[in-house]
Amino acid sequence: MSPTYRVLATWEQLPAGWQHLDSVGVHTDADDNVYLLTREKARVTVYRRDGSFFRSWGEDLLTERTHGLTVGPDGRVYVVDDGAHCVYIFSSAGALLQTIGTPGKASDTGYDGSLKSIRGGGPFNRPTNLAIGPSGDLYVTDGYGNCKVHRFSAQGNLIQSWGTPGTSPGQFNLPHGIAVAPDGRVFVADRENDRIQIFTADGRHLATWTDVQRPTNVRIDRHGRLFVSELWWRVGQESQVHGPIVSDRAGRVTVFTDEGRVLTRFGDSSSRRAEPGFFVAPHDLCVDSRGDLYVAEVTQTFGVRPGQVPAGTHNFQKFEVIG
Repeated sequence: MSPTYRVLATWEQLPAGWQHLDSVGVHTDADDNVYLLTREKARVTVYRRDGSFFRSWGEDLLTERTHGLTVGPDGRVYVVDDGAHCVYIFSSAGALLQTIGTPGKASDTGYDGSLKSIRGGGPFNRPTNLAIGPSGDLYVTDGYGNCKVHRFSAQGNLIQSWGTPGTSPGQFNLPHGIAVAPDGRVFVADRENDRIQIFTADGRHLATWTDVQRPTNVRIDRHGRLFVSELWWRVGQESQVHGPIVSDRAGRVTVFTDEGRVLTRFGDSSSRRAEPGFFVAPHDLCVDSRGDLYVAEVTQTFGVRPGQVPAGTHNFQKFEVIG
């Protein structure tokens, strides 16, 4: 079944004087509370399902390069901070429980700011996102300064890593997002290769989906459908797959079956990207227990600063499922 949605443009209720400019991660817990990770004002903000403000934390710890957020089945909140080169594990109330990686210390991967310079290495060099497998293992994409997926035990001990730089199966060019299906398959958003790669739980390549553009993250709902956030390709940029971008390819969201068939795709309208219901730069997304969709966007970085959309354009949207 193909879901359909309507945007709830006034859903979010921030405290007076608060704002966020780039929203980078979003996920919901078992009670459908919504956890939003932001930059500029780097923090985790928690909303109740009706959009009212619940709590926040992280302002005294997180860097301005926060990147990904996942809520575990036990309510723990995993925050990937690419500026700190680590993963923080919090309680649902924001108490820091554990840190994976050494804050402020990048692994030696050869990275000099260019994706082409990476030779690969251990965790972490600007990691991006985390997913939890059915066994409790943690899978982390690593990321801007590396070319790996790292698999950890639930206790945070490194089990294995896989990936090398490149475009062949099992290679990555900015592994940016990750999800693990109930059957253990690992879906990796290989962003700058314009594809999603699928692996076994221990890293054996199974398949590649190419009907995506710059995928930023993957989430799986209770029906087994895959939701993919896809970033904007601007004219003048160059894709590893498509070459020079000569026409605007607007940000969008695509919903797939677990075998890769497109169920629905929306938001793809470059002329309306600043309007509610369309997208500037989708960076993460999630689906709650009732099927409603939340999309976080890096609007300030990709839209406002380059002068493509006006200040104040949406960077976090809720879509109510209507069919």
